[in-house]
Amino acid sequence: MSLDQLARTAYSEDHEAFRQTVRRFMQQEVAPNAAKWEEAGIVDKAIWPKAGELGLLCPTVPEEYGGLGLDFGYNAIVDEEAAYHGGVALGFSLQSDIVVNYIVSYGSEEQKKHWLPKLVSGEAVSAIAMTEPGVGSDLQAIQTTAKKDGNHYVINGSKTYITNGQNADLILVCAKTDTDVQPAWKGVSIILVEADREGFQRGRNLDKIGQDAADTSELFFNDVRVPMTNCLGEEGKGFIYLMSELPQERLSIAVSAQSSAQKAYDDTVAFVRERKAFGKPVIDFQNTRFTLADLKSKLQVGWAHLDWALARHMKKELTAEEGAAAKLWHTELQWEIMDKCLQLHGGAGYMNEYPIARAWRGARVTRIFGGTNEIMKELIGRKL
Repeated sequence: MSLDQLARTAYSEDHEAFRQTVRRFMQQEVAPNAAKWEEAGIVDKAIWPKAGELGLLCPTVPEEYGGLGLDFGYNAIVDEEAAYHGGVALGFSLQSDIVVNYIVSYGSEEQKKHWLPKLVSGEAVSAIAMTEPGVGSDLQAIQTTAKKDGNHYVINGSKTYITNGQNADLILVCAKTDTDVQPAWKGVSIILVEADREGFQRGRNLDKIGQDAADTSELFFNDVRVPMTNCLGEEGKGFIYLMSELPQERLSIAVSAQSSAQKAYDDTVAFVRERKAFGKPVIDFQNTRFTLADLKSKLQVGWAHLDWALARHMKKELTAEEGAAAKLWHTELQWEIMDKCLQLHGGAGYMNEYPIARAWRGARVTRIFGGTNEIMKELIGRKL
């Protein structure tokens, strides 16, 4: 099944025309290189300007800053097609769905004019550095500091599990600009750090159990001096900014999870039609058909819910708990589908040469990043 064969309600004809451009790019430029990038542990940076030239990066950025000024539906289509046809974690969604929103919403005019055109074109790759060793996602407990020295900040600290960490030209660093204020979240700011700043170092490209092509890295800041004009928005408002953008980040994760689950299902249907056991195709066994029927029903519900959430978000009505619920439900569904589809592959499913094995490994992290699913339940529970 192709994604455009699904009965979708969130997208217009213009969205679907854009999908065809995205699909061709994923099939022609990304999928053929997936194995090479996975072996290298990093996506070739040359793919970014190619994506930018076709308008696949940051389509929501206003036209005056080099973007297309489109709605989030176009981002979602890139996420869907990348998850379905690309086969690797590209890092595009981090830039398009997360980073540019902070700059558009809170950046100064100078920051917008300097960075947004580069992020849209793919000339620059971005990352956001929140997580720290021993702290995890508790932003109030971060240890990285940005202390004032004249008209500069001096940044010291370390970050880990940073997507696009090896390729990034610009890092949005969450740091404490005030270590004494209470509650602690009031001291968190977001500082723009260019990768060529003295004292900035990239650590290891981390060895993960899945998403092998994603350059997930350690980053170190040793007396990194940046002008105070690199503060994004108001000093001490970083935590508020981060919380306000999380619904879109979590919806983005849900979109990719749903699409990758659909791909795993479609591949598995094709596999069990061809593979034989005890003299007949595996799909002829009742257990196979019942398992796939159950998964198909859940995918159908998933797409309907996703379209509802996308429509809500494009009208700026998606709440924080609804975004959390979308991330929770779709990533849990993704894992159920990946695991059952791998089982239907039998021993072949445990071999990395089969797409289901790589997809299964790559899916495990989605219940962790963007806030663990346990945290999603906590956020939803607080609003009961």
